[in-house]
Formats: sequence, structure tokens, C-alpha cells
Amino acid sequence: MLSLKLDRPLVVFDIESTGTSPRKDRIIELAAIKVSPAGSEERKCWLLNPGIPIPPETTAIHGITDEIVKNCPTFADKANEIFEFFRDCDLSGFNADRFDIPCLEEEFARVGLNFAATARRHVDVQRIYHKMEPRDLTAAVKFYLGRPHEGAHGAEADAAATLEVLKAQMEKYPALPKTSAEMDEYLVPHDPLNADRNGMLRWKDGELTVNFGKKKGESLTKLMLNEPNYLRWLMKGDFDSEVRMIVKDLLENGRLPPAPKA
Repeated sequence: MLSLKLDRPLVVFDIESTGTSPRKDRIIELAAIKVSPAGSEERKCWLLNPGIPIPPETTAIHGITDEIVKNCPTFADKANEIFEFFRDCDLSGFNADRFDIPCLEEEFARVGLNFAATARRHVDVQRIYHKMEPRDLTAAVKFYLGRPHEGAHGAEADAAATLEVLKAQMEKYPALPKTSAEMDEYLVPHDPLNADRNGMLRWKDGELTVNFGKKKGESLTKLMLNEPNYLRWLMKGDFDSEVRMIVKDLLENGRLPPAPKA
């Protein structure tokens, strides 16, 4: 029984999709549990054909292939049914504010339905977790070392405590990688097609392209010829130094980093 007092139904839901962009990607699976103010629960799950190919790297996460969904209805086919299930309900999920809710809102917008997420109350379980279980260095010292963090926010004390926490983590979790190279890959898996660590610039068909925003997919060399001001904006903007240095080298020297080996 949910001890949270409800004055209207709460739908707890989760989405599997073709990718991580609520605006550009599509829902493949939508599972929802509607909890009434009286405590009863109604469950629904929709498996949907997204209408676009499911990338292999996404299938590797949720296991849903193009073959599995090829005969499934599209979101448009089920939009009215899903809309009715969510009608007059508040919303809950894990990281729902950043992904699941915007993704669902975009799908409804494509079929001309106003989901009006801002008019609903949101109970994001991830936000509760982060509020109740702080994950800063002070919390890590208490969790791994069992003591308060004396001298918090002093650089010397913070550096020493960080090393102690790392030592304790290596002892506590034997399955962690044992080399720094393996640990780096484990924590932030590298994609050889990304020219920078965060994948803002990405190699595609031998061309280094923009991998975000309105220019996503466009070649840097073509942008230099046709829209050099965009590259100057990248060079001077609030982007990682890797991105700015790559763009600067292209603008000033006509040089790009070497393409990854096939």
C-alpha cells in the first residue's frame, strides 16, 4: 500500500525508446501502473513499433529489436488509449522529469494531443533518492570510511579524503576494474566515433560532424565553408575544451584530428 496520500490517481510509468533524445527518438515500450487514491492498482503495457530503426546499441540495453516490434501498433495507433489511461492523473517515474515525461509529451504532440505535463504533479523517484541520500564527498566519506569528513571543502582535506574513498571502494567492490585504463572505460565507455569525450563532435561516413542541436549531422568542413560563424560560436561558447580546440584548429589551420581506423 502506497503511504503517499493521493487526491487523484498517480501513474507510475517507464519508457524504453530508440535512444536518449525525447524530441527525436520514439517510444518502443511503455509500462504504466495507475494507483488510485483508494490504493487500487491498474497495470498496462504497450509494445510499439517506433516507425524508425532501433539502433543496435539501444537494443543491447533493452533487448527489443526491429523484428520484435515489426507487427506492433504505432504510438499513433494507441495514442487515444494511452491518453485516456493517463487522463487527470499525476505522474511518477525514475528520472521521469528529464526523460520519460518529455518523451511521452513529444509523442502526444506528434499526433495533436496536448498532454499538459506542467498541469500535473510530478513525483520523480530519482529526485527523492538524491534528496534523501546525498552523494557528495562528505556522504561518501561517511558511507565508505564510517567517519565525518573533517575539513570539508578545503582542497587538501578533500583530496586526501577522495583518495581514502577510492582505496575503500577498491576493497569493497572486488569486481571493479583493476587498471586505470579499464576503470576509465568502465566509468565512461568510449565510442571511437566520438571526437571528444562527450560526443559533441562525431565521425560519420568519414566526415567529422556536429552531434547535437539544429546542426546535428552536418559536416564541420562544410560548415567552415558555408557557415563559419557557427564554428566561431562553437569555439567561443560554453563547450568542453576538446570541442573548442578541434574547431579552433579547423578554423585557423584547416586541420581536423585523424579519423578513427575502420
